[in-house]
Amino acid sequence: QVQLVESGGGLVQPGGSLRLTCTASGSFFSTNSMAWYRQAPGSQREVVAYITITGRTNYVDSVKGRFTISRDNAKNTLFLQMNNLKPEDTAVYYCNTRSGNFDWGQGTQVTVSS
Repeated sequence: QVQLVESGGGLVQPGGSLRLTCTASGSFFSTNSMAWYRQAPGSQREVVAYITITGRTNYVDSVKGRFTISRDNAKNTLFLQMNNLKPEDTAVYYCNTRSGNFDWGQGTQVTVSS
């Protein structure tokens, strides 16, 4: 059974940094493109960044130059380094495949506020 567990969120001031981690169970991880998503209150869930099995990355325009997605296939782990955080980055962050075809985890709350 696939399980996705996100961690690393918290409260940070504007301009601060956080590193999110997603640990995946199951054998699917290394054969799938993986993505980070976020959902702000009153908004739909959106893709923030994704990384292919070959390491090619793509980001939504609003986070380009500030966020970096990476993966460790040996440990079934996905990362999101978030720098220069802004209040508009406040959301619950989730990981899943790029297609979002597994059950969603609990997510990790990121709050950017002074």
